[in-house]
Amino acid sequence: MEESELNTDEYLKGIVTSLPESPGIYQYLDKNGVIIYVGKAKNLRRRVYSYFSKEQTGKTRVLVSKIADIRYIVVNTEEDALLLENNLIKKYRPRYNVLLKDDKTYPSICISNEPFPRVFKTRKTVAGVGTYYGPYSHMPAIVALLDLIKRLYKLRTCRLSLTPDNIRAGKFSVCLEYHIKNCAAPCVGLQSEADYLRSIAEVKQILGGNTREISSLLLKRMNELAAEMRFEEAQETKEKYLLIEGYRTKSEVVSTILHPVDVFTIEENDTTSAYINYLHVTNGVINQAFTFEYKKKLNESPEELLALGIVEMRDRYHSRSQEIIVPFLPDIELTDVTFTVPQRGEKKKLLDLSLLNVKQYKVDRLKQADKLNPEQRNVRLMKEIKEQLHLPTLPMHIECFDNSNIQGSDAVAACVVFKQAKPSKNDYRKYHIKTVTGADDYASMREVVRRRYARASEEQTPLPDLIITDGGKGQMESVRQVLDELNLQIPIAGLAKDRRHRTHELLYGFPPQTIGLKQGTSLFRLLEQIQNEVHRFAITFHRDKRSKRQVASALDHIEGIGEKTKTLLLRHFKSIKRIREAGEAELAAIVGAAKAKKIKETL
Repeated sequence: MEESELNTDEYLKGIVTSLPESPGIYQYLDKNGVIIYVGKAKNLRRRVYSYFSKEQTGKTRVLVSKIADIRYIVVNTEEDALLLENNLIKKYRPRYNVLLKDDKTYPSICISNEPFPRVFKTRKTVAGVGTYYGPYSHMPAIVALLDLIKRLYKLRTCRLSLTPDNIRAGKFSVCLEYHIKNCAAPCVGLQSEADYLRSIAEVKQILGGNTREISSLLLKRMNELAAEMRFEEAQETKEKYLLIEGYRTKSEVVSTILHPVDVFTIEENDTTSAYINYLHVTNGVINQAFTFEYKKKLNESPEELLALGIVEMRDRYHSRSQEIIVPFLPDIELTDVTFTVPQRGEKKKLLDLSLLNVKQYKVDRLKQADKLNPEQRNVRLMKEIKEQLHLPTLPMHIECFDNSNIQGSDAVAACVVFKQAKPSKNDYRKYHIKTVTGADDYASMREVVRRRYARASEEQTPLPDLIITDGGKGQMESVRQVLDELNLQIPIAGLAKDRRHRTHELLYGFPPQTIGLKQGTSLFRLLEQIQNEVHRFAITFHRDKRSKRQVASALDHIEGIGEKTKTLLLRHFKSIKRIREAGEAELAAIVGAAKAKKIKETL
């Protein structure tokens, strides 16, 4: 070890041993002074010491090798540490921290701070301009809300400075919005500020998710106006009531829980990404929903990632809910907040709804990635096979075998090859069964596998990473026996079919065990494709062989009938049956009288 490395180790050891045993955040810097990692800790000394006191693996070992300096900030509570960590990660974007994949600016709804406030959609949040609601990741939701507000309340859309002095001075005149009854024209004093602000107060209730209160208020007002025989006003109020009830019916009314709650679920995608869904529920109605992706850097645990997501979303949406519903307890403690892991009831339904959203988001992202990079999809599928079967390497090269015969006649076998999860048709092979008499599929499988891999061993050609048999335990055992004879170690799997001859289950191991596969997934479809392809290839070869044998038995043994004559006859009559049914004159017109006579006599 060089002297500079020794000096760095001694320097870092001195910092670690002097760290306080209190909550805080720590920052790792490289030799250029760049922050490469930010972390939080309940106990700073214990957490940082763990990086240097034991042998690290993978990316964590690389991170530790690049640490040249350590900085830390002490805080009062773990919650403060988590908030500070979140802010510093967003500010410095360290190389080894999880990366929030959120490069979009989602729109919010703003109620402006001005006389006769405006309500509008915006992608910019500017302090002091107004009160913001959102952001909304689902565009139809924000469109539906703004449409409801426009139909309920006659709010202005202009940017005029409607100060009391300007209105009294008569600086403005009514516009088209007034004439088409979308605005009550406060600009010329036809609507008082007090009346306008009552509408704005109700808009704030709607944007806050309190549609139930507004609906009850409108119903009460409608009945009061009707009792006072102010029927026109009562009718207008009724129309508003029906509008908001229609909106409530269409919106996601999910439970009878009235107090505000946050719901979080997480779904991982192998070792590279994690997806987190956030729902904010007020008065039993979802009024915020957002799903986002974290790119993993150091194989972070689901507990760590969920904690980061909770802090990020509650900060972004300014949530103060005192209850958070989660699938498991995250690595975090928040002041005056209760974490609930429900097993049944309304809260479990909320959790299931969030899980449904995050799984759909994961599927959508994977589909998008597959379209942009098909090779990435194939690598992912091979990783899934490797993980499901606990293979030593990625199955870059897969070979699958199948037999085909009819009661032992015209017995053949086929081998199809998939490389990088794609058919490699140049490597497909057909085999005539030579040593087996009768319909013995197991013996046929042993013959073909022995011929293929004995030759591969002799010629030093690449062996597959995985062998798949089109069949169950018996076929797998036949392959295993041959590989043992040849002293080859190749993983073996079997694809079994159900009574309807559809791909049903994947078998692996000895004794073979059923590997659970969910139908409809990309992995299931790949295995189904492999099984269908080898079956198609074997059946086609078998049909060709049977057809040639049938033609041969009918024409090849007639004296004087050669290949040219046979080709002429089949080209004209299309089949042996039609040749047999043809008259001697018809045959003579094609091949001559002498040959026609021989054919009729023989057939």
